[in-house]
Amino acid sequence: MYYNKVEICGVNTSKLKTLSDKEKKALLIKVREGDTEARNALIDGNLRLVLSIIQRFTGRRENLDDLFQVGCIGLIKAIDNFNTELDVKFSTYAVPMIIGEVRRYLRDNNSIRVSRSVRDLAYRALQVRERLQSLDSSEPTVEQIAKELSEKPEAVAAAIEAIAEPVSLYDPVYSDGGDSIYVMDQISDSSSGDDVWLEDIALREALKTLGERERSIINMRFFRGKTQMEIAKEIGISQAQVSRLEKGALEHIKKQM
Repeated sequence: MYYNKVEICGVNTSKLKTLSDKEKKALLIKVREGDTEARNALIDGNLRLVLSIIQRFTGRRENLDDLFQVGCIGLIKAIDNFNTELDVKFSTYAVPMIIGEVRRYLRDNNSIRVSRSVRDLAYRALQVRERLQSLDSSEPTVEQIAKELSEKPEAVAAAIEAIAEPVSLYDPVYSDGGDSIYVMDQISDSSSGDDVWLEDIALREALKTLGERERSIINMRFFRGKTQMEIAKEIGISQAQVSRLEKGALEHIKKQM
């Protein structure tokens, strides 16, 4: 029933605005200059992103209005802390901020009892994680977090795990007008954290910036398992050209990510 709810916190979700990347960049620059109207416009233009993210948590039967309000807090934090000088899409930065805020809310309302000392360590670790992540827009390791706290990595990892909420394999983790990404899509990866599927989002965005031929080569080479020779025959160029285009495309993707 949650997915069919149209009005959330007095907001008609069927009429939520959407902003282009160009509009977001322009508003973010104005926000950095202290423009409150631009800040409000940026919040309004990203409410659909908040709605998309909180849908992953609706299986817990939490109040959707509450989740939406909490998600908006995460969105506002992302807007206020986003570094416009970094070559990072706003949504890539905002998604983990919103998820983190919702998870903190759910942990505070978690009926499973965890010892006070373990819970305090976990909260301190998450605060350090968020601070380190905001500095360079990358996911810090458990070792880095533990070093900041002067704690053992094993203790930090166990504390964070102790307050983690279980999720369904069919929970959507992101959907923004395209194909949804689900938890089960990530089970073959070595890590199941937010950084894994965020990298997948970044990869999809990077692929869109390639030319049609380069994107086709990358698709055949790494997603369809074809050899460079097979690709060369299929598109009518030499194997050396395929190799050169593949190398250039991979370098481009690395820079984009």
